[in-house]
Amino acid sequence: MSAEKKSKIIGVALAVCIVCSILVSTAAVTLNSIQEQNQKLDRIRNILAAGNLLDRGKDIQKIYNEYIEADLIELSTGKVVHPENYTNELNVSDFDIRTMANNPKYSTSIPANEDIAQIKRKPTHMPVYYVREEGELEEIILPVYGKGLWSTMYGFIALNRDLHTVDGFTFYSHGETPGLGGEVDNPQWKEIWKGKKAFDENWNVKIEVIKGRVDPERESAKYQIDGLSGSTLTTRGIDNLIKYWLGENGYGPFFEILRKELSDDQI
Repeated sequence: MSAEKKSKIIGVALAVCIVCSILVSTAAVTLNSIQEQNQKLDRIRNILAAGNLLDRGKDIQKIYNEYIEADLIELSTGKVVHPENYTNELNVSDFDIRTMANNPKYSTSIPANEDIAQIKRKPTHMPVYYVREEGELEEIILPVYGKGLWSTMYGFIALNRDLHTVDGFTFYSHGETPGLGGEVDNPQWKEIWKGKKAFDENWNVKIEVIKGRVDPERESAKYQIDGLSGSTLTTRGIDNLIKYWLGENGYGPFFEILRKELSDDQI
């Protein structure tokens, strides 16, 4: 084969490689944008599911815009961050728990004796979602997350305006075993959460996911949720992450401010 033919073959091969690289890169960028949009819509869908709003229509973005208001709070103080203090990294619309928990600037390590949710680090800020109807506050929807058996589970819990009663609970991301820990996706199990009490009259966290079935005859039943059959560690993980995020190291400071505002009817 002559040198001229070899050069042409190499030139054609190089051109094909360049074209393929451009096509692959373009596809990756395009698909990444689509994936991010789908993830955002899925998160919105789960916020609405926790707040029992999915039956309001088919357009979930429209439902969200109509009923949901979002704030960004500083966990240590419970105070709302004013939008003028948002940054490209820290803002309520683009907030991603995984990203922020791994950002040293906007996260903090959790002492081992406090880390019952086994997450090691947490964001310094978290988004909170208010459900309003005709201008009146109806629910607060809060992101929660923690370790199960095989994965870190991410979800939302909705509290009624009274801040005692659970209105809904759902996970939007987990890697638990299908048919066992994966039963966290079972609508019947999620329905059990509705109406349970998260706190006692002194605002101590009382809600718990127990091993086995709740005895409805016991006084404690109002705080208890059935455990997942055959999945003790996932059950324990859910119990721990709920107690962590509803407690003083999670949304506790925010609850204190919110209770005062609600009693003063400022919300």
